[in-house]
Amino acid sequence: METIRRLRKNYDFQDVFNNGESTANRQFVVYVLKNPEREYSRLGVSVSKKIGNAVTRNRIKRYIKEAFKHLEDRLLIGCDFVIIARKPTADMNYHDSFKSIQHVLKRAGVLLRHRG
Repeated sequence: METIRRLRKNYDFQDVFNNGESTANRQFVVYVLKNPEREYSRLGVSVSKKIGNAVTRNRIKRYIKEAFKHLEDRLLIGCDFVIIARKPTADMNYHDSFKSIQHVLKRAGVLLRHRG
């Protein structure tokens, strides 16, 4: 199982924003750019300063990364994901964040059924 790598460069984020498809719910927006030739997925996280102080923003980023770690075996392989957190995430705990991320990924069509 390949770990999800991170999007770090601005041009990678811009590529996903300009060429990917977006799906949203009240808490998160997810942009997905499918690249079937790649053997791994990449994740980028964006949390605006409007959401809270640095402690709050970093907590939200940890929640998103941890949720992706738990869902990585169910995600489509070879996609670039950019997750943007919205204001309601500032008051959410991990369980609520996980459920919301799972919901928005299902809506985007990139979360497969659980492999058991």
